[in-house]
Amino acid sequence: MPEHAALIAPAAAEFAAILRGIGETGLTARTPCAEYDVRALLNHLLYWGPWLEAAGRKAAPPEVPSGEAEAGLVGADWPAVLEKQTARLVDIFGKPEAWQGMTALGTAKLPAAIVGDMVLGEFVFHGWDLAMATGRSLAVTPEAAEAVHTSAAAMGEQARSMKVYGEEVAVAEGATTFERALGVSGRNPGWTP
Repeated sequence: MPEHAALIAPAAAEFAAILRGIGETGLTARTPCAEYDVRALLNHLLYWGPWLEAAGRKAAPPEVPSGEAEAGLVGADWPAVLEKQTARLVDIFGKPEAWQGMTALGTAKLPAAIVGDMVLGEFVFHGWDLAMATGRSLAVTPEAAEAVHTSAAAMGEQARSMKVYGEEVAVAEGATTFERALGVSGRNPGWTP
């Protein structure tokens, strides 16, 4: 939704603050994403960022060398590369027009607002994953919590079928909106390393 454009910069700022706290020794830490340690999650972010940028610009997807996928993208300069990628995503999705009309994510045609919500979810959910893995906390505004909860609930079944989300996790009665969003996305709000 175009009104979610205003949520991108604050969410990205929190995400970037978490990135800056990851040292070389933190790359092997477990994350709440069962299949990812911190290095693998950073590879995931570095791989998909250019795809999201292209979708936001309504441009052709990036050229990906054969076999590159999500492996080996975390080099010595990963903090600077990911910070620049984050800034580009903010520049693109911080504008309402990026959320309007249709776009493509690879070969899939979909509403641009869905891609915008994916970007917000990357910052918020993966920011939380990285914060938990490195013993920190992530501040999420009530508006961002509501937006990612609504988005996760709307695409939950499809995301689970595509293995983007894990199985929904039941959360305690009285859970916050963000805790409910984590549960819908297959994350346990009480996760510890």
